[in-house]
Amino acid sequence: MNIYVSNLSFNTSDAELSDLFSKFGEVSSAKVITDRETGRSRGFGFVEMGNDEEGKAAMAGLNNKEVEGRAMSVSVAKEREARTGGSGGYGGGGSRGGGGYSNNRGGGGGSRW
Repeated sequence: MNIYVSNLSFNTSDAELSDLFSKFGEVSSAKVITDRETGRSRGFGFVEMGNDEEGKAAMAGLNNKEVEGRAMSVSVAKEREARTGGSGGYGGGGSRGGGGYSNNRGGGGGSRW
């Protein structure tokens, strides 16, 4: 079972996260997500538990538990949504007409003014 853990202290390490959950069963992996540029914790992570029963027990036992002054939020992790192409933040594709002006270079159709 894959578990999402949020509102972690920025000081929580992978090992500490694993230790918290290991009280409820076998922890396959525990990872605190860090910022790529600074390496600092982003305040959330993921824990993979050996089976669903242990995972559910961990969620019940640790949800809203205060660790280092912060109440953790623990829930089933959602599947990561597939990312689509990279529009670069400029919106969708579409036709390449420009701002209402015609690309028609040949006369005809009357005066533009």
